[in-house]
Amino acid sequence: MYSDDELLMLSGIQHIAFCERQYALIYIEDQWEDNVLTIQGDHLHKTVDDPFESDKRDDVICLRSIPVLSYSLGLTGKADLVELLKTDDAVNTLTLHGLPGRWKVRPVEYKRGKPKPDVCDEVQLCAQAICLEEMYEVKIDQADLFYGQPRRRKTVDIDDNLRKVTVHYASRMHQLFTAGSTPPPEYLPKCKNCSLFNICQPVSMSKKRNVGAYYKKQLRFDP
Repeated sequence: MYSDDELLMLSGIQHIAFCERQYALIYIEDQWEDNVLTIQGDHLHKTVDDPFESDKRDDVICLRSIPVLSYSLGLTGKADLVELLKTDDAVNTLTLHGLPGRWKVRPVEYKRGKPKPDVCDEVQLCAQAICLEEMYEVKIDQADLFYGQPRRRKTVDIDDNLRKVTVHYASRMHQLFTAGSTPPPEYLPKCKNCSLFNICQPVSMSKKRNVGAYYKKQLRFDP
């Protein structure tokens, strides 16, 4: 278990799942640069993030911009949307003051664009689910990702495999943050969509590392 002083921003887990160097540049070196993708993402979140807004429709209560925290992961942040769904289940549900029945907890994370080939979004959603589980003493089996372009939800199973991956990335966040270490660059096709491409300079810096390694190797074997 982590202490209050050791808590890191939950939003970082999506970045470290995408690239450890990106995470370190943002959360350790405090560097950031917007591109069209991040601006679109910010606009999408502004349409949903209202901490004073909630609504109830039939048997669904929508709570927006909810603070979340997990001492097992050592993360804190907020969930875009938490839906409380009325249910007859007595297990892994909660009661609400002034309202009859029991309610199932289901987090929803809003994302721009389309579903991605990696697990970055799923890991962030799982981290939110683990936070809510600890806060409300329930178990969450499913959650949703809402994507802006198709404008529909993708249901995510919060299974054991995704939980293990999420725990791994949370642990890695703490390792890098504690060490204050920024990993060296490695140029990959996904770098083209990174908002920190110009700051990171993965192409030129990777070439410098390769040239440096070459000369070191030559000097080591120089008779």
